[in-house]
Amino acid sequence: MMNSANLEKVDIAIVGAGPQALTLVTHILQKKAKFRRRMVVLDPSGSWLSQWRHQFAAQNIPHLRSPAVHHPHPNPYQLRKFAEHRSDELFAPYDLPGTNLFNDFCEDLVKSWQLENLVYSDKVTRILPIKVRSYNRFQLMLESGNQLIVRRVILATGGGIPQFPDWVNNIKKTYPQDRLLHSQQIDLRTVKLKNKRILIIGGGLTSGHLAVGAIEQGAKVILMARRQLKEKLFDADPGWLGPKYLKDFYLELDWEKRWTLIHQARDGGSMTPAMMLKLRRMTRDKPLTLEENCQVVKADWKDNQWQIKCQDEKHFSCDQIWLATGTQFRVNDHPLFTDIQKNYPTQFVQGLPILDQYLRWPSLELFIMGGLSALQIGPVARNLAGAIKGSQRIAEALIKPSLAML
Repeated sequence: MMNSANLEKVDIAIVGAGPQALTLVTHILQKKAKFRRRMVVLDPSGSWLSQWRHQFAAQNIPHLRSPAVHHPHPNPYQLRKFAEHRSDELFAPYDLPGTNLFNDFCEDLVKSWQLENLVYSDKVTRILPIKVRSYNRFQLMLESGNQLIVRRVILATGGGIPQFPDWVNNIKKTYPQDRLLHSQQIDLRTVKLKNKRILIIGGGLTSGHLAVGAIEQGAKVILMARRQLKEKLFDADPGWLGPKYLKDFYLELDWEKRWTLIHQARDGGSMTPAMMLKLRRMTRDKPLTLEENCQVVKADWKDNQWQIKCQDEKHFSCDQIWLATGTQFRVNDHPLFTDIQKNYPTQFVQGLPILDQYLRWPSLELFIMGGLSALQIGPVARNLAGAIKGSQRIAEALIKPSLAML
């Protein structure tokens, strides 16, 4: 940990200590090792990948969905090298890294690059654009009461805001909080599910992991999706990782059309072939029922259980509802952008900001990583592949004096 006394004036502050932030730090240090003294990473956990590890453990996710070349080290082959004697933890096809392997690799990366002390345990609650002797700077307000004056800020704060279906807001009767949860609130390690009836809503891989985890604990599960379950190896076509699709995407100057391309490429949630096989087998053994093309229109809490009505007039009863309905990326939902947008308003497309090619907010040294950078990076912005693409752009802007704003 860094002492708060060191944090009064900082050149580069990275908000968040997840995989996007770790990828950025390694890309910066590979190009300019002396930048280590100019950076601080701010995260409430005080450690790298804390939320990432928690989410994978809580949902009992056995391996990543992305191939072994996507990870925070600048050398794409470094993970395969690390896994030389652990090849059974690279899953077919495309060597998908096992969760434990990936976590161990990142831990080794942090230790070998001596990155432990870069992370400062505090939460950024407000980012104020200010002037210091006519130069643009940022005042970062921290939960501890400390404040930083920062020249350049990178927001790498993770996976978006939980998305809830409209019918949730129309539930009139109060119900126990643990009977309706978003996937981000669920920890399969702590729940008791034997003989419980769980309705899981969502057609993506998260709903599959939750269904498998609940059934393994003795629950009966209904997995409901508003359309036919789709089978895809990756959440976006691999063509979006290179020039096959990105060339035309970058040539498209109409931001609305770019958003449409992103939306079409991701096209909602999907299951991997391996997960679909597992779910189909579970339907044969009867602990799992798949309800496809089925959309909830009403949920009532009655007699200590949920009464569910769907648009096709089907009715279901269950003890708990789990929403694997994803997250949304919208600047207006993110409190850290309030003062930025007030003082330096920019254009949005469906909640996504229009940034420059270095993922920088117009007129400011404020950089944005992850899903909010999708209009520049493309459909994979929120993934590890997007972390690499974003890091390459931001590192260049941070290191080259000619690209700096005063």
